[in-house]
Amino acid sequence: MVNPGFTGSPLNRVDHIRNDLDAFNALLNDWRGRVLGLEGLDPKVSDEGTLVWQSLAEVSLDLELILLGLHEDRAHFVPIIEARGGPPRSPAVWRALSMMPTEDAAIYGTARSLIDWHNGHRFCGQCGSPTKTFRAGWGRKCGACGKEHFPRTDPVVIMLAEFEGKALVGRQPSWPQGNYSALAGFLEPGESIEEAVRREIHEEAGVTCGAVRYVTSQPWPFGGSQLMIACVAEAQGSEITIDTNELEDAMWVTKEEARAALADAPDKKFGAPPPFAIANTLLRRWVAE
Repeated sequence: MVNPGFTGSPLNRVDHIRNDLDAFNALLNDWRGRVLGLEGLDPKVSDEGTLVWQSLAEVSLDLELILLGLHEDRAHFVPIIEARGGPPRSPAVWRALSMMPTEDAAIYGTARSLIDWHNGHRFCGQCGSPTKTFRAGWGRKCGACGKEHFPRTDPVVIMLAEFEGKALVGRQPSWPQGNYSALAGFLEPGESIEEAVRREIHEEAGVTCGAVRYVTSQPWPFGGSQLMIACVAEAQGSEITIDTNELEDAMWVTKEEARAALADAPDKKFGAPPPFAIANTLLRRWVAE
């Protein structure tokens, strides 16, 4: 069974050290510590496709560092850089993530999410005053009102509707030509996962669904820190009515067509999501059922 992308980090998050300033400073002064190499928000990647790490001696003393965790008693950090978040800027980064070891992708995903969060919380949401990092980079505190802010994750449902052996996939106009994926949307306040799945499918494709089953989940670090909750819903009919504000197209596909897309077959009906995306995992598991 293929695990979802951005999962499987080997790092011990050592929560007990985050509140221990002496222990954190000791790690900052340990020559064995490693710092994740970045180009803007994108990861530096070696010729072998792995993350590039620097020693603590190679980075500026002015940088604020987040403690990502420990592996074999060696601390791993990432610098807090000022940069605008969003998806990777170049196709090269998507290709690198597609080939990167799953453990490396998981580490980068955590680092990227934390950097984006820090950039969005430099001022207190309660009083507007500047905030400062604490808890080894896993929090920010307002110097004026004392309000403490911690990284949060936004839940997103991503799902296939299933009807008579076929699954519903859609595409947005900004995607590469021919690419389709599972439908997705944010959970709203006061809504269960099942209710969000049914609502999003109906809003985007006009398909009414009944029973919903959970499949798996995945952290997603782009455009904010999100938790993608993958599900399959039982559709009550096959008629599609597209919301053109959300989708450019939607269609029902067979398992054979999905299998060809996942294999990137020459005669494939559509292009599949990249392997590190949970939509790819969801399609693979649906095909294997």
